[in-house]
Parts: sequence; C-alpha cells; structure tokens
Amino acid sequence: MPWTFHLASEEKKMSQEQYAHRNTMQSSEGHVYKVGIYGWRKRCLYFFVLLLMILILVNLAMTIWILKVMNFTIDGMGNLRITEKGLKLEGDSEFLKPLYAKEIRSTTGNPLYFQSARNVTVNILNEKSKVLTRLVTGPKAVEAHSQKFEVQTTMGKLLFSADDNEVVVGAERLRVLGAEGTVFPKSIETSTIRADPFKELRLESPTRSLIMEAPKGVHINAEAGNFEATCRTELKLESKDGEIMLDAANIKLPRLPQGSYSPTGSRQKIYELCVCPNGRLFLSQAGSSSTCQINSSVCL
Repeated sequence: MPWTFHLASEEKKMSQEQYAHRNTMQSSEGHVYKVGIYGWRKRCLYFFVLLLMILILVNLAMTIWILKVMNFTIDGMGNLRITEKGLKLEGDSEFLKPLYAKEIRSTTGNPLYFQSARNVTVNILNEKSKVLTRLVTGPKAVEAHSQKFEVQTTMGKLLFSADDNEVVVGAERLRVLGAEGTVFPKSIETSTIRADPFKELRLESPTRSLIMEAPKGVHINAEAGNFEATCRTELKLESKDGEIMLDAANIKLPRLPQGSYSPTGSRQKIYELCVCPNGRLFLSQAGSSSTCQINSSVCL
C-alpha cells in the first residue's frame, strides 16, 4: 500500500509540472489556439441544421397527409383491399395501363360495369401471345372476331351460331320486326314460313323471279284468307313426274281467250276449255262435238 500511494503522488506531481510548463509556453509565445467552430461558420451550421429539421417536418407532414388521403391501412389502400381470395376493389376504379387478372367478378348481388370513353376490348391470347378471340364494344358497333360465335341459354340450348360456313338459329321461332320486311340477296332454306296471327304473309321479288322448290312438294295453305299469286309476265306451274291438281268448288279463269267459231243461230253460253300443244288455255264455244280443233288458230 505505501508503494501504490507513492506512485499516485508521483503521477499527480508530473501532471502539475506539465500543466505549469504548458501555461509557461503559451504565456511566453503570446498565442492562444481555440478549438471549435466560431463566427459565420457556426451560424451557417445552425441554419442548415434548422433547414434540415424543417424539411424533415414537412416531409413527415406530407407523408402523413398522403397516407390519410390515399386511405392507407393494414388491409390495403383507398378502394383496394387485400383479402384471402385476392384483391377487392370498392367503388369506381380507373386503370391507366393494362390489367392482367385470372378472374374479374363483382360482389354478390351487384352488377359489374366496364366503362370507357372510347371502347372496351377483350382479347383472348394463346401461349404465343397471338390474339385468338377479340370482342370490341365501341360507340358505333359491337364487333366479335373469332372462328365461331355462339349464343346459348342457361340450360345449354343453342340459340344462335355463326361461322364461315353457316348461320344457325336454334330458337323455336325467328321473328323479324322490320317495317320493310326481310331481304335475302340469295336463296333461303327453311321448312316453314309463317306469318303472325291475323297478319298476311307476302313473298315478293320486285325485280327478279320468285322460285320455290322442294324435293317432296311445296304446300301453300291459307286457312282464314285468300291465296294470291301475281306476276308481270308468266306464272308457271310445272310438275315433271306428277300432276297439278286444282281442287275447289269454283275454278275461275276470267281472262282466257275465246275462239271465233259460233254455230249459226246458237245463243248458248257454254264453252269448252281447250289446251294448246304449248300449254296455252283458251275457251271454245261448245257444240255437239269438240270445237277445240276448229279454233286451234288461237294457239298460233
């Protein structure tokens, strides 16, 4: 213990001597060296520190304001919510760039709207990013580009189908409500053409001929009205292997030409229906025997 105390006393004595020697050197030279930042440098440092604090506070305030406006929460931000099934959007949403999703659906009981200032386009791509099917809804038209277009009921029954080869209407009845009727530039194939109740059915070809053909016959029936066939030049009824039957209580041919033969003093108005070799019909005043041969000049 005496040795330790002696060492501490020696160190204290040496420190006092060094301090006295340092003061003696400063006093003898007449110079004082100050350690630190003083003057305008100190004021600039304080100014930059103050400016940095202001910027930090403004940045913090702006961040808090953005979080408040965008409605950032633990579950998402704004109308966007993150759920176990995916992303959920509430209210109106606007996408400025393409949206890629596996499934898009509305909430239960609410409709799903797609709204655009120009058009809405839905593309179906293959693994090579080639467009297979495209649906474009624009301000002037709705266009569908695909190999085949189908419309089905909820039960899976085909209502309408269209492709390069044919157009199929699977409904039980096809109704055309146009005021000018329906125009078919080419042929039409159907099993039945029928008008609505209490309305007439009219088949018309204004500038060309109207041809009705069937492998097993054409049946025309007007149960509650008249049947009229009108043409400008010729009305032709042709049966290649069968017969043409006119079955009615009265058959009238009011404009048939008449032969000039008339027996002397005969005033009877009984006529004979004659047929020319070319199929032309004419009337000949009946006699005791056939007078068709006498009036065959009508066939010329």
